[in-house]
Amino acid sequence: MAITRLGGANAITGTIPTSVGGTGSTAATLPASLINNTSIGNVTALPAAISTGKVLQVVNAHTGTEATTTSSSYSDTGLTATITPSSTSSKILVLIQQSCSKAGADTYVNIRVYRDATEIGGVVAGRSIGYTGDSSNNYVGMGFTNSFLDTPSSTSALVYKTQFDSNANTGTVRVQVDSGQSYMTLMEIEG
Repeated sequence: MAITRLGGANAITGTIPTSVGGTGSTAATLPASLINNTSIGNVTALPAAISTGKVLQVVNAHTGTEATTTSSSYSDTGLTATITPSSTSSKILVLIQQSCSKAGADTYVNIRVYRDATEIGGVVAGRSIGYTGDSSNNYVGMGFTNSFLDTPSSTSALVYKTQFDSNANTGTVRVQVDSGQSYMTLMEIEG
C-alpha cells in the first residue's frame, strides 16, 4: 500500500465540498448551515468553550482552641474562614470537619453553619451529635462532618463559620476538646 504524504500547503489549504454523492444533477447539495466556513482561510471564529465547574480558588482554615458551653443559645466555635468569589455566578463548596463532644447530663451538641448572617445547609444537618437519653452515660466525642454547595451571588468577602450549643441547656458540650483540630475548606467553583 502506498503512503501519500501531504505537503504543508496541502495540509492547511483547500475547500470543503458543497455537494456530495455524484456530479451534476445527481449531486446532493449540503445545507448552507454546514458550509458557512468553506475554506480554512474563511474561518473567522470557533465556538466558545464551555467553562463551568472549575475550582478557581481554595481557602483552608483550622482551629484547635477549645470552647465550652452549657447553654442552648448558640455561640461561635472559633472555626471560621473567609473567601472572596471572583464572580457572582460562582458557587462555594463548604467542607467542614468539626471536633465536638459532650459530658455528663442528658444533652447533645448542635452545630450550625453560617455565611455572614445567613444560616446555610438547613436546620437538620449536624444536629443531635452525641445524644444520650441517660444522664449517667458519658459518650465519647463525635464529629460533625458535612458539605454544602452554597450560591452566595456575591463578589464581596464572605465569612463562613460554625456555631454550637448544648441542646438541653444544662449539660456541658465542647468543641476542639483537648486541642482537637477542626477544619473548614472553602472552594470557589466556576458557575
